[in-house]
Amino acid sequence: MSKHGLQHRGLIRRGKILRSAVKLFLEKGYASTTTPEIMKATGMSASSFFAAFKDKEALLLTLVGQMFESQFKNAGSLPCADIDPLMLYAMETALQMHITELSEPLRELYVTAYTLTSTAEYIHQNTAKKLSAIFHLYQPNATEKDFYELELASSGVTRSYMAKPCDMYFPMEQKLRRYLGCCFRIYDVPRAGHRSCPPDGSAHRGREDHCGDRGKG
Repeated sequence: MSKHGLQHRGLIRRGKILRSAVKLFLEKGYASTTTPEIMKATGMSASSFFAAFKDKEALLLTLVGQMFESQFKNAGSLPCADIDPLMLYAMETALQMHITELSEPLRELYVTAYTLTSTAEYIHQNTAKKLSAIFHLYQPNATEKDFYELELASSGVTRSYMAKPCDMYFPMEQKLRRYLGCCFRIYDVPRAGHRSCPPDGSAHRGREDHCGDRGKG
């Protein structure tokens, strides 16, 4: 078989494994899903699985890459002619917060992605690349290394807020307000700049609201 044919088969195998793994992760959670269970769901042997992925964490790393690329692309394509960088940041991160509230397995998946070494590093590096474009007005002298180090702080905030479920005492609007307020402080965004951040993550509401300001004099 040609090299191209082998590569095509490999991609098909990886796709099949990913689909089966996602189904199991959403049903049972990441931690409760075993590699043998994924193999059984795909009908593949151990050798076929490990030819595609080194282990379950490597599989999750591929999945995280697809998830983040998809959701950031969706946020960036929203039809808002006057969208500004802070608004885009708010929408991208609010989207993640909303997703984690859909089910506990999804919450676990996201929290795990921000916890494991390989997946967390992927998030840090790829998010840091976006931060310069978003926050350069407030960090004019910051280098790529600086934004990476600041991302370490904001991702810790992100993980903590993802892990905390919303309830009647901590609704989504309050979670987003507190979360974005914390992140904007990390990047030295003045309170006046918080006005472009919608507390519910929408593009058409909350332009008069201040992230993290409610209840303060």
